[in-house]
Amino acid sequence: MSIAVIILALAIGCYAVAVLEGWAVHGRLSLTRPATSALALLGREQILPRTSDRLFFEVGPVLLLVAGLLSVAVIPLAPGLIITDLAIGALFLNAALAYVLVALIMAGWGPNGAYGMVGGWRFLGQFIAYAMLIVMPITAVAMRAESLSTTQIVLSQAALWNIAYQPIGFVLFVIAAMGVAWLPPIDLPTGGGDLAGGVEAEYTGARLAVLRLARLVIIVALAGATVTFYLGGWLGPWLPGWVWTALKTLAVAAGMLALGSRLPRLREAKYLELSWKLGITLALANIFLVGVIALVVPI
Repeated sequence: MSIAVIILALAIGCYAVAVLEGWAVHGRLSLTRPATSALALLGREQILPRTSDRLFFEVGPVLLLVAGLLSVAVIPLAPGLIITDLAIGALFLNAALAYVLVALIMAGWGPNGAYGMVGGWRFLGQFIAYAMLIVMPITAVAMRAESLSTTQIVLSQAALWNIAYQPIGFVLFVIAAMGVAWLPPIDLPTGGGDLAGGVEAEYTGARLAVLRLARLVIIVALAGATVTFYLGGWLGPWLPGWVWTALKTLAVAAGMLALGSRLPRLREAKYLELSWKLGITLALANIFLVGVIALVVPI
């Protein structure tokens, strides 16, 4: 029963994020645009590039969707409302997100086209940049909770949310999340201005629909992870826990989309430089501060 509820919530969340993304990109809030766009994609002819690597071409979008669904599996919607409450849930989330890189390189390589291939390898640069900025803030969160269980991480924030306890970690995690989901201004794998769609360039019809759905699932998963790690998860007054989780998740997703749409595109080399020179330094400082606070003033 809980699995069906979570899948339904995920479907609604993906549709809401698609609406918000359309608003961020086009400046118009249309509740029907995602549905009509999906129907249009499903009605198009599916074109297979002549010299493609058929295995990579077919598996790339599906693997991306699987990575997103695995990430969602360890994010609690409310007490007891989680697909699998693993003792290492936060670590499992990071492991699942690693397959985003594999899927995008397969999707870029499979069609045997220049734009897709460049887009896939650009994402490799992003992965090297954001990988540590995902792991290190999670380490600090787990230090406070004394657990890698996502449920225990939420419960550890009953007195004070982690966004107030470790704001540096929150900022770094959100930046890394935008890199994982290749949201603007770090959307180089699909770079519309110079790559004509990048990893999406050679995909049409249902295959492109799966690729775009997978990205929406990943955005929802990362927004949900941000809520779980830093915004108290289901904790909140008056309303049921699942309502708080849903509202916070949509707010985080909307914030990432709105922020990205107002910033200039960042080259992967610059993103890598900032992440390693500044981001990792701040992440280490965050871990140190959380450790000191936990020893001196346990909260």
